[in-house]
Amino acid sequence: QVKLVESGGDSVQAGGSLRLSCTVSGNTYSTYYMAWFRQAGGNEREGVAAISDDGDTHYAESVKGRFTISQDNTQSIFYLQMDNLKPEDTALYYCAADYREISPVLRKPLNRWEYHYWGQGTQVAVSS
Repeated sequence: QVKLVESGGDSVQAGGSLRLSCTVSGNTYSTYYMAWFRQAGGNEREGVAAISDDGDTHYAESVKGRFTISQDNTQSIFYLQMDNLKPEDTALYYCAADYREISPVLRKPLNRWEYHYWGQGTQVAVSS
């Protein structure tokens, strides 16, 4: 079993920064995709950023240039650095993991249905 625990959510003013962390434990594998998703109110859960085991990154258009996904050397902690935050970034942020070996041609890194392991979420609130 794999456990994901998010931390770092907070309330900030527009233009501020936050760094979210996701700590991964349990029976993990060397081949993976890790991603951050967010969900606000009754909206659909949307993919924000994803990173593969070999360092490929993917971002939603709405966060490109502002958010950065990264991982530590042990590949057991993943981060989402969020800069120049906007009120529309307010949401519950989740990290997610997938350990299937899928052809890059078929992989959809920001699609929620690609991920089988989820954390409980950490709240981010951005005020104007």
